[in-house]
Amino acid sequence: MRNTILNQRNERDSLMARPYLDRDTKYNKQELLSNPLIKLISGPRRVGKSTYALLLLKDSNFAYLNFDDNQLLSKWDEDLVMQTLDDVYQGYEYILLDEIQNLENWDLWVSKLYRRGKNLVITGSNAKMLSSEMATVLTGRYIQVEMLPFCFAEYLQWTSYAHTDYIAITDYLKNGGYPETIATRSITQNYLNTLFDSIVWKDVSKRHNVRNTTELNDVALYLLSNFCNSLSANDVAKALNLSSTTTTKKFMDYLHEPYLFFYLPRYNNKLKVMKKSAQKIYVIDNGFVTAKAFNLSENMGRLLENYIFIELLRRGYKTEKTLFYYKSRNDKETDFVTRNGTTIERLIQVCYDLSNPKTEKREVDSIVECAEELKCKNLTIVTANDERTIEKRGYSINVIPAWKF
Repeated sequence: MRNTILNQRNERDSLMARPYLDRDTKYNKQELLSNPLIKLISGPRRVGKSTYALLLLKDSNFAYLNFDDNQLLSKWDEDLVMQTLDDVYQGYEYILLDEIQNLENWDLWVSKLYRRGKNLVITGSNAKMLSSEMATVLTGRYIQVEMLPFCFAEYLQWTSYAHTDYIAITDYLKNGGYPETIATRSITQNYLNTLFDSIVWKDVSKRHNVRNTTELNDVALYLLSNFCNSLSANDVAKALNLSSTTTTKKFMDYLHEPYLFFYLPRYNNKLKVMKKSAQKIYVIDNGFVTAKAFNLSENMGRLLENYIFIELLRRGYKTEKTLFYYKSRNDKETDFVTRNGTTIERLIQVCYDLSNPKTEKREVDSIVECAEELKCKNLTIVTANDERTIEKRGYSINVIPAWKF
């Protein structure tokens, strides 16, 4: 155990010696670190959770355990681990527990450490640990910092492009914002192809002991190829000739856990009706679409819509709580509905190119009809580069380019 923890200390020191982009979050780092609550840094694999944690702790004496290490997991003995940490990291103030979800019954152990007064920073790639395990075992004891792939502004910090540069916008929409792909776009598709497979096979199949891994992979690829479309588990099962809708729904839930896919419900003020409606499918990063999806044609409109969805997640909106899509009684659709409490806050339509009058009429008619039914005056259409105001039936629609949004 001592050798394992010493090797991890060398790994920690090597990682801290590299140059990094300092990520922005809503928290002041010093205030966050001094807070005795558990600091949970969550998000998908390879988006910089560990880096953020290391930068947060870099000027402090902290112990480090990486649970993406089979040597640590196979020899696990919590008493021996704590004794070894005291020896290797004498007088440490904080403990960083990296990818903690890989440890069986991790939540009980973390809760025990918290009760003993340990100041903890933990990272995890599993969305379920927030919705169930964290909520039940550690209620009121943690602060969540959610990390996602680079937003467009962060992408620009790593490149020499201006925010209005068409090449930059196109590159970002097609290849996404995974940190390790920005500087070397030639490897992006290969990297994301491997990462996608790793999430499906390691984070999903292995964690849930899925027997029919081929069906699981088929569901993942089908969702990816149909991103931004509305689908139900029954739709997916029929399209793939799967025998069980229940199993298909289970697979879809599994694929959400590691932040790979998100499902946006259709807004309805009756919860039962909303639960029965088809949900729109979104993927955590556009680069996965380019790397893996079976698409015969490029669709910049859907790529822009997917990015706007992820941007809304960055701003703290939550699916099923404050973020939805909407279809009117005449089947006119608005891409995003944001809610604040019981009040509809904003309607957002995404259209890559509004230059065609027929396209503009379709998009404007849709958002206005939805606005009339939802009684909302705050209307936005996000485009690639258009910026103006459109007046229609007493509504002022703010048309803005994606970079400004």
